[in-house]
Amino acid sequence: MIAYNYSFSAMGTDCLMSLFAEDEHLADQAADQTMAEVWRIETKYSRYVDDNTLSDINRTAMSGGQIGIDEETATLFDYALNAFRISEGLFDITTGALRRAWDFSSATLPSQASIENILPLIGLQKVIRENQYLNFSVAGMELDFGGIGKEYAVDRGADICRDMGINSGLLDFGGDIRILGPRPEGDPWIIGIRNPMAPEQALGNIQLTSGAVATSGDYARYIEAAGKRYCHILNPLTGWPVEGLASVTVVAEQCLLAGTLSTIAMLKGNAGKGWLKKLGVQHCWVDGLQQLGGNVTLSAGQRN
Repeated sequence: MIAYNYSFSAMGTDCLMSLFAEDEHLADQAADQTMAEVWRIETKYSRYVDDNTLSDINRTAMSGGQIGIDEETATLFDYALNAFRISEGLFDITTGALRRAWDFSSATLPSQASIENILPLIGLQKVIRENQYLNFSVAGMELDFGGIGKEYAVDRGADICRDMGINSGLLDFGGDIRILGPRPEGDPWIIGIRNPMAPEQALGNIQLTSGAVATSGDYARYIEAAGKRYCHILNPLTGWPVEGLASVTVVAEQCLLAGTLSTIAMLKGNAGKGWLKKLGVQHCWVDGLQQLGGNVTLSAGQRN
C-alpha cells in the first residue's frame, strides 16, 4: 500500500490526512468526500457565518423563544447537554455569550462588571429541548458548538474513510487526531504531544494503532497581562479563564469524547487530575508548575 497525503484548511486550522490505499483513485475519493463533509459541518455550525443553522438558533436565543432543529443538531445538543451534566455545569456551550466581554485578539482584560452582566445568560440548563425544538426562556443567550465541532468533524471524516474501505491512516485536524488503523506493516502511529510551555517542542510521543487523541491547553489563544496568562477556555461559573492545568491530552475511541474529556479536565483545574484518574482513561497533563503526570507512557523520537 502507498500513503497518500492531503492537506486543507477548515475551522480555522490546518487539516492533514494520511491515507494508505492500493488505489490512488480510492484515496482521492475518500479525501474529497471527507473534505466536503468537514466544510459542510463548518458552514452549518460556524459562528462566523451569518446565514446558517447556528446563526438561526442564536437569533432566536437573543430574543427568546422557540426554534425547530434538525436531527444532527439535536444529537449534538444532547451530547453537549450530557457533557454539561457529567461536568457539573463546567462544559457549557452557552459560554459563547462571554465573547461579548472577552477579546483574545487584544491584550485588554474585561472588567468584572462586564462579566457579571453576562453570567445570568450562561447555563445550558436554561435551554429546554422538547422533541425537535429548542426553547430559550432567557433572552440574550448564545450557543457555540466550537468546543465540539472540530472533533465531531474528525470522527465524521474517519467514518467516511472507513466506509470507503480505508483501514489504515490518520486524520489530524489542528491537533485533534483520529487513527483509522495501524500502518500497513502493523506498526503504530507516533503522535507527538506538545509542550505547553514551548508549543513548538514535544513533551514526548505516544504510540497508537487505533482510537483518537485530543489536547486542550492554555497556549493556543490567550491574553497576557501583568505577567499572567489568561487562556481562551472560560469557566462558565465565574466567566474567567481556567487555572491550574496548562494542558491535558486524552486518548479515547472517538475524537469527540477525547476532546470533551480533556476540556472538562482543564475546566476542573488541578481537580481534573484526579477526575481523569478516576475515569480510567488514558491521559497526560501538565500543570501550572510545569509538572507532568498521567497514565500515558511518553517516548522520545520523531513523530511519523
